[in-house]
Amino acid sequence: MGRIETTLGRLGRLDALAAQDTPATRLDPRGKLVVTVAFVAAVASVGRLEVGRLAPLAIFPLVLVPLGDVPWRPLLYRLALAAPLALGVAAFEPLLDRAPALALGDVTVSRGAVAMAVVLAKFLLSLGAALLLVATTGFDDVCAAMGRLGVPRVVVGQLSLTYRYLFVLGGEAARMVRAHDLRAPARRHPSFRSAGPLLGNLLVRAMARAERVHAAMRARGFDGRFPSRRPFRLRAVDGVFLGATLAALAVTRLVDVPALLGAALPGGLR
Repeated sequence: MGRIETTLGRLGRLDALAAQDTPATRLDPRGKLVVTVAFVAAVASVGRLEVGRLAPLAIFPLVLVPLGDVPWRPLLYRLALAAPLALGVAAFEPLLDRAPALALGDVTVSRGAVAMAVVLAKFLLSLGAALLLVATTGFDDVCAAMGRLGVPRVVVGQLSLTYRYLFVLGGEAARMVRAHDLRAPARRHPSFRSAGPLLGNLLVRAMARAERVHAAMRARGFDGRFPSRRPFRLRAVDGVFLGATLAALAVTRLVDVPALLGAALPGGLR
């Protein structure tokens, strides 16, 4: 029970950070959403061996963290939880491409190892940007911004309801596990044999809870749109943020900034 409630608390902690009053949270959600999508597209467009081209792109999340007063610990924790997924995909790169790419002293690094590092870096940067968007905007406002930018209402509604219902379903599961522990104190955790009935009961309770939630929403005049916690208003600072960030992303993709900096150093880098 405690583990479920702890997981739910961690899931909603980043979303709760959006209630802070910081320079990043005061920005218009639509601008932050557009910038995040452009950032992910820029990261995804980097070649499989261009590990140096990712370094300038890492400046964006590094700057957004202090602007949004986002603590590093929960952010890194969520990145670490998802990292095995990317590692499982990238782990095959060193096996598929063993051609030498560069030499670091007496160590020769293969193209596959470089490609694996690029895949992991892309994953961490893209997921980190998405987490920062939620932490500085709030999931509801992100969904509202998607609707304002033309995303179909059905897609926006499904995303918002799915996120909200995770907490409802988690609450039902926590209450069921608590009831099991109180009725069977000798077995503090459900066994494999009792998992089936518990999951079946959870499905029935979740469906009944969903019907009650739907009836309550219809009674309150729900029309498919969730109200935003703050008015959407583009200000001059939003225009500066949007224009400057998009321009910086374009420059980092059109120009090899690390190579220019290396050539500018005394003697250049070979």
